[in-house]
Amino acid sequence: MALRCGNGRNRASVLGCAPEQTSKARSLASPNIIAYLMLCVWPVVAWTLWTRLDPARALIWTILGGYLILPPIAALSLPVVPDLDKFSIPSLTALLFALMLRRDKIGFDPGTTPGRILIAMFVLSPFATVLTNGEPIEIEAGDIQGLRIYDSVAAVANQAIAILPFFLARRYLASAQAMRAVLVALVAAGFAYSGPMLVEVVMSPQINVWVYGFFQHDFGQTMRGGGFRPVVFLPHGLWVAFFAVMCVAAALTLLRAAPADQRPKYTVAVVYLALLLVICKSAGPMLYGLALAPMILLVGRRAQVMIAAVLAVIVMAYPLLRGAYLVPVDQIVDFARSLNPERAHSLAFRIDNEERLLARAAEKPWFGWGGYARGLIHDPVTGRVLTIGDGAWIITLGMRGWMGYIAEFGLLLLPLLMLAREAWGRAGRSLSPYVAAVALVLAVNAVDLLPNATLIPFTWLLAGAVFGAAEQLRSARVRDLRAAVTIRKPLRTVI
Repeated sequence: MALRCGNGRNRASVLGCAPEQTSKARSLASPNIIAYLMLCVWPVVAWTLWTRLDPARALIWTILGGYLILPPIAALSLPVVPDLDKFSIPSLTALLFALMLRRDKIGFDPGTTPGRILIAMFVLSPFATVLTNGEPIEIEAGDIQGLRIYDSVAAVANQAIAILPFFLARRYLASAQAMRAVLVALVAAGFAYSGPMLVEVVMSPQINVWVYGFFQHDFGQTMRGGGFRPVVFLPHGLWVAFFAVMCVAAALTLLRAAPADQRPKYTVAVVYLALLLVICKSAGPMLYGLALAPMILLVGRRAQVMIAAVLAVIVMAYPLLRGAYLVPVDQIVDFARSLNPERAHSLAFRIDNEERLLARAAEKPWFGWGGYARGLIHDPVTGRVLTIGDGAWIITLGMRGWMGYIAEFGLLLLPLLMLAREAWGRAGRSLSPYVAAVALVLAVNAVDLLPNATLIPFTWLLAGAVFGAAEQLRSARVRDLRAAVTIRKPLRTVI
């Protein structure tokens, strides 16, 4: 068994955590036996879900429940196979039971030329990263090792596990009813999680310590505004805040789509979950919530999908805009300073780190520096890490270069572009409000990947659901075209 730093998605070497970050994570993390038992027991929980629920709800709760309940950082380290943790175990068990219990076929072919290209890049780019990073980085205190073929195999395995929810959701969550089940699950999970969150707001983030025997992050980052931010069993308070954003968006969607006699209870749910978002004391997620509310309540379905597609394009182009100095970062910092000097200082610190990491990534632009913190900047004498990568985009760009960035973010954002294309035509008339809302939540999650590394299995699940919905709309459009051609075909006569 082993522990590792980072967002819990991969091994420390694959994620690129610095040596001192790894040791810091270990000093904070000493999981008890309950943590490892929970990791071992979750397949049994998933088996119960898959035997008692329909596939859509079983998939949703296997992924979402594992994310919310299982211990962070702790992992089962087995020979040959990738580490098994709160992100990989739910995804693997969901695939296993879909194949064994349901005996369904799960297609791993995206079905589109852009999708196939992105999958090929996703799989092959780690090998190119290894081949271009065999040399060690020289430091007086001890060189940082070069990459080996094993590192590429481990990276590919972890990436394959990471996107399993995408293909499973494409299979089971493409329908409007399944999308509604996603939103209902978020609201239910929000109410269930609100208890631990309220406890931690009052008593400080201690639940993970009480249950699993360790604290998963820097405790100083939980203190905000004279109180505390809840963390519960997630990697950081920002993850909890964004989860609250998704819950609020789900409740707003259900409120708008509900019949008149059911709207009072959904109004209560919206107010309660919105208050829950406020107590998370995170400015970014609260801004997301304020932006989502009018879009969900007032904007039409097609317009919601178009907004999501525009956000996807902005996220995809952001590294280019930052590299070309077209993002007005100074003006953004000045505006933040006028609102909150403390938050402005934090934002300026992030931007300064991004500038330095962008310069580092430019030294190996195509395939990146790989793991072992090679993409970070180190003191040439002591080896101490001098930079911190917060956003998922800069982490991916530094580790796997443009090829890795385009592959990962392309797969994540392609569904939004496909859905926008179909929503623009006649097939968009049948667009479900639940599909449009899920697309908006996915787009906002993609935007949050610019300042934070909140890419989780549930994000891939949302992307797969939107991808499947876009495919269904495309099939409907093709059927309509064929029917129109059949009707217009002239009848043959004897004359």
